[in-house]
Amino acid sequence: MCTVSERRALTPVAIRPPSPKPCPPQEPVVRRRQSCEPEPKPIMRRRAKSLSSSTEEHTCRNVQVRFVDSLGLELEDVKFFKASEDPTVPIHVITRLLASSELASRKKLELSLPYFQPSFPDNMRAEAGFLKRLCQQRVCLEQVFCSELGIIGTVQVLNLAYEKEVTVRYSFTDWKSSAESKASWISTVHSDGPDPKSDMFRFHLPVPPFILQPGAMLQFAICYRVRGFEFWDNNGGRNYKLTCQTYKLTVPRECEDSLVHFI
Repeated sequence: MCTVSERRALTPVAIRPPSPKPCPPQEPVVRRRQSCEPEPKPIMRRRAKSLSSSTEEHTCRNVQVRFVDSLGLELEDVKFFKASEDPTVPIHVITRLLASSELASRKKLELSLPYFQPSFPDNMRAEAGFLKRLCQQRVCLEQVFCSELGIIGTVQVLNLAYEKEVTVRYSFTDWKSSAESKASWISTVHSDGPDPKSDMFRFHLPVPPFILQPGAMLQFAICYRVRGFEFWDNNGGRNYKLTCQTYKLTVPRECEDSLVHFI
């Protein structure tokens, strides 16, 4: 038989059942659309860039505008005059103003046009001793033509070599400043007699409009470079000089109407 102590020892002990295992996380079920249209994206509202908030700071930039011509030169030229200094109006502007005034008052219109008058014969080749001077100097001015486009002239040089260069040095400021213009070859001058063979060159001297004022003077001399030597024609040391003068031109009545649009 079992004793009381043995019965107590054989009393069953309640055992705590194990806790259930946590279920694994389930993936969200994505329901696919049956249509072929793309899924709509969430709409995000954005503020327009053109709208500025009160917290943003506005900065101003200094913008500079320059006007230039096709050569990149300034179109604007500012000059300040003193109270006792009178501005100088160019002669061509005064001429246009006077012509417009005379046309408006229906007076007889006369234009004063400037031109350069040479102080030497304009056809040096026709002068006596031209070939003799050519043989002595190796270079001689032949002829000059004065026009609104400038001074055009021709030069003869002795054909001492194939490589040669002819330039004209000129000045409007009594040689305080000067410039050079390169002449271009035209033709070879052939002679049947004992005269030496020579070449002809042509040069062009531009005349700016502001130079065309009464009393203005143009001076030039011709340089001939060949075989490392230089030969000059400077009109016997006096230089070739041309003085600006004016002449009167009466405009016919039938041409006045067309002249209004020209001026």
